Amino acid sequence: MRPILLQGHTRALTQIKYNPDGDLLMTVSKDNVANLWYSHNGERVGTYEGHLGALWTIDCNKTTTLVITGAADNTARLWHAETGKQLHVWEFKTAVKRVEFSHDDRYVLLVTEERMGHKGTIQVFEIDSSRPEQSNEPVVVITPSPSKATVAAWSYLDKYIVAGHDNGSLTLYDWVNEKAVCTGSGHDGTITDIQMWKDGSYFITSSKDQTARLFETNTLNPLKMYKSNTNVNTAAMTPTQDLVILGGGQSASEVTTTSSHQGKFEARFYHKIFEDEVGTVKGHFGPINTLAVQPDGKGFASGGEDGYVRVHHFDPDYFKFKYDY
Repeated sequence: MRPILLQGHTRALTQIKYNPDGDLLMTVSKDNVANLWYSHNGERVGTYEGHLGALWTIDCNKTTTLVITGAADNTARLWHAETGKQLHVWEFKTAVKRVEFSHDDRYVLLVTEERMGHKGTIQVFEIDSSRPEQSNEPVVVITPSPSKATVAAWSYLDKYIVAGHDNGSLTLYDWVNEKAVCTGSGHDGTITDIQMWKDGSYFITSSKDQTARLFETNTLNPLKMYKSNTNVNTAAMTPTQDLVILGGGQSASEVTTTSSHQGKFEARFYHKIFEDEVGTVKGHFGPINTLAVQPDGKGFASGGEDGYVRVHHFDPDYFKFKYDY
């Protein structure tokens, strides 16, 4: 399984994402540039340039006609996916840490940072794909308390928004009525990533408490826990095999003092049901900050603190893998 190395960023990766068809890969990093790549050969399609600060997050709609990005310049921007033209800018008081289109593409959620006296929020905006100009008035503004939201995702049928918090807790919001349906204890440390299963019935979270966990969406009941021995920055589920992939490693500030072997910078595969570690994929020489699995399950990509994106296509042996229990 030889990876394709994508060298399109000069600073640490913050999020990577496949489009719903899996033929394109979107990557953002702290160097102000969002890139679009062909996932099968790693050829760069183009860049989305316009942000004035580190980019934190990216997403596209189901038809891959619109791309949205969020950044540390306190803006979220809507782009025409094919031409790279900037269509709209939403301005906020603080950085935008997470963006995600709803399943029907009618809305987009944005998570804003808590900074300088401004509370962190989850905001939902309506998207009118028939025209470039969008409304600057949010449909809903949720202010999580007592702890700010670090990540958020839409549930099945866009019925709820699930938010992961700085203190490790989880909240399920009935976003239309702006109220919390239930809360869960979640993790013992900051939640660093959240990724939904394809039908939205459960999701995986990663945390600085050195674990990734599966939760049921409706109740926030914990289902499974995958233990690592280092910070977990990101976690993803594979659709074809019962596996989850964890990425992380020693925090970036301590990396200079260790070798890549000691830093635990590999992508680690765990069995989804039995919670056992079944394999690792080495390659990065800094912590893995973000993981994405191809929607058809034929490969995955990882983005690291080292500024590289590694795109892996699974070998035929992977699809024959049977867990011996």
